[in-house]
Amino acid sequence: MRLLLRSSARPLAAHARRIARRLELRSFPLLQEQFNAGEGVRAGVAIALPLAAAMLSGQRWLAWAVFAAFWTCLCDAPGPHAQRRRLLGGFAVAGTAVAFFGAWSASWAPHAALLSAPLMVLGVVTLTAAIESGTLLGTLLAVVAVVAAGFPHGAAMAALQAASFCAGAAWAWLLINLAWRLDDQAALRQAARAALLRMMDMSLALLAAPPGQHRDQHWHREHGEHRRATRLALERLRTMLQRHAGTPMAEADAWERRLEACEMLFHTLIALEHAAIQQLASPGERRRAARVAIAVLLHALAVLETSPAKANRPRSARPHAAAADPLIAGCLRALAQADRLLQARQAAHAGPCSLPPSPAPAVPPRNRLRAGLLRGLQQGGRQAAGVAAVFYAAEAFHLGYPYWATMAVVVVLQGAARQTWTRCLERILGSLLGGLLALTLLQLVPAHGLLLPLVAVLLAGLAIALRLVNYTVFVVFLTMLFICVTDMLQPGTGIASARALDNLIGSAAALLAALALWPDLGATPRQRIAAGLEANRAYLDAVLSQQPAPVLRQLQRQAGLASIEAETALHELGGLRRQRDALSADEVASLRSLRELAGQASVQWHRQNGRADAP
Repeated sequence: MRLLLRSSARPLAAHARRIARRLELRSFPLLQEQFNAGEGVRAGVAIALPLAAAMLSGQRWLAWAVFAAFWTCLCDAPGPHAQRRRLLGGFAVAGTAVAFFGAWSASWAPHAALLSAPLMVLGVVTLTAAIESGTLLGTLLAVVAVVAAGFPHGAAMAALQAASFCAGAAWAWLLINLAWRLDDQAALRQAARAALLRMMDMSLALLAAPPGQHRDQHWHREHGEHRRATRLALERLRTMLQRHAGTPMAEADAWERRLEACEMLFHTLIALEHAAIQQLASPGERRRAARVAIAVLLHALAVLETSPAKANRPRSARPHAAAADPLIAGCLRALAQADRLLQARQAAHAGPCSLPPSPAPAVPPRNRLRAGLLRGLQQGGRQAAGVAAVFYAAEAFHLGYPYWATMAVVVVLQGAARQTWTRCLERILGSLLGGLLALTLLQLVPAHGLLLPLVAVLLAGLAIALRLVNYTVFVVFLTMLFICVTDMLQPGTGIASARALDNLIGSAAALLAALALWPDLGATPRQRIAAGLEANRAYLDAVLSQQPAPVLRQLQRQAGLASIEAETALHELGGLRRQRDALSADEVASLRSLRELAGQASVQWHRQNGRADAP
């Protein structure tokens, strides 16, 4: 119970998860559990050394070592150590070459950057698309390219600048991979804890609902919020586990069991929620099953937060009295199975993670490489066009820091129009807030002395620690960091306002490029609603025909993802697509049928299991 009070009933954390559920519906992630203080402290140390060297020597070109160290920390995505070493090493080597060629080629003619920067962006984005988990690598190399093009130099100075970049990136690589290695399973534990806490919220909501009432009995804007939040959390956990697939991984079996147990728990909670909505079984039996679910979730959280030796101790499970209703009996049986999976944790050992990848058509390696390169070429072409447009605007309107606008194009223009839209809004808001805070900070902190460098180190740590929590918050600290470092090493007026203006221009250019060049708008909201209904009907039909459990679990997952796609489609591009489709109120309310069908399937599945156990 102490764990429950600490991790679930804490008002601030619970309130943050409520906000996160509403933001997720609108494609704005808020993942407070992804805060990583260890990575933040390490990033602060990573930039402290090159920043001190730049400040003491007075050499501006050493600023590249500062930014290279920070970008290397930013490139360190969650995953196995071997993968991280390769990606960070590739970034250090390729980034050095890009930094040299970008600065040198931009000096060939007065407006050479207008051509060289887009070509480099096109090249690095296209080539890295063929690398597994290379999206972030390509984005950061494109950032290096546009920033280098913003500082045109001859061959000698460009080489010195590239050497500074190489030194900063190499220092950060050594710090991350050798001197200060963090647990590569920390992100997995954070993702698993997030999924368990969202199921805890779902269980507590079942207990808190008054008898005979449930919020989802009628359609509302946040309908199915607990199911949506839990499914998204489980998909994040699955994605992180797939990064470890085929690599030696401590406790690989335990992680696969944990994911299977989480899916069982979630499926059971869906059945209990549907029972509460439709008033199936008695309120007392439903509440009893919800309490058992909370107990199992508490045990799962305890396993996550304790050492393997302590977690291996078998827990004396109290026998639960048989339930009269087959639905509740089936739910209790599923909860007991999930609990046994959690207790069947083997001793920690290194073994290959055999989690199967997401189902996809079998594609030969050559075709997969060709498809990746084509996707990269399309994405790189859009980014290159946006970069060229921004460089032209910078020349025409004499922008002081054009590379900030081109950076915004590269990082905002990601994937489909929906992702670009949300990134655009988050980037603009974060840049405006960060610029305002940085301007205030520079007015209060003396330009000379140790305080401003210490603040810059703190900002770097906060930016890295918060990078996976929320993009807007990350951009706030990122903007403050870049403004402070630029002001220290290249003093000038209007840096904060220029940063905000350039980000506004770059974000707008990225959005226009996403909508004008090979726009990927996806299916319409009406089509997604139809696809969601079809997926959920297929799931219900499979349950009624008593298909094998693995088939049912896969169909359940597909139905949940299709439901989320349909629900979030209503809010795409600020609701403009919904208005364009002219969806009626009845069509919007039909989204309730998606969750209704899934609930019916879960209830029927657990009833079948409950009857199978009946004497």
